[in-house]
Amino acid sequence: MTVWEERYQRGETGWDRGGVSPALTQLVDHLHLEARVLIPGCGRGHEVIELARLGFRVTAIDIAPSAIAHLSQQLEQEDLDAELVNGDLFAYAPDQCFDAVYEQTCLCAIEPEQRADYEQRLHGWLKPEGILYALFMQTGMRGGPPFHCDLLMMRELFDASRWQWPEETGAVLVPHKNGRFELGHMLRRTGR
Repeated sequence: MTVWEERYQRGETGWDRGGVSPALTQLVDHLHLEARVLIPGCGRGHEVIELARLGFRVTAIDIAPSAIAHLSQQLEQEDLDAELVNGDLFAYAPDQCFDAVYEQTCLCAIEPEQRADYEQRLHGWLKPEGILYALFMQTGMRGGPPFHCDLLMMRELFDASRWQWPEETGAVLVPHKNGRFELGHMLRRTGR
């Protein structure tokens, strides 16, 4: 049993808002209907359900069987469809690339030394010019999870040779009930 499954079993899911993140509309406004969207570390999948409801083709992956089982039940109750993958995202190899990736709480949950590998995978999962909508967790603290996603470090990780950052400096600020917040940035996949 993974540490994440143990946390679901104990009900320690402070990252779960209990509903859709207000930042999701930012991504939806930039996608064509029927776009293929990947949500890594989807958890209970509030955003998965909303995107499926809107007509997007959604794939969701999480390492915790409890999260995937809950999401599967919710999709069935609402007569919605999404591809669900219960597994390690570092082993995930889809058959085709996605139009967009919605990165909400996965980057801040993995160990910082895994971030470069994760960036490689995100780049590989996206089509050229695909959108990575990343919500960078701001904790202002050492340690984690959640691990702080310093924006200067994020600009180095998602560097300009492979990612196009928005020209405007403003980010969408998404507060959490625990006092932390995320900064949403929409990046485009470039490079090889």
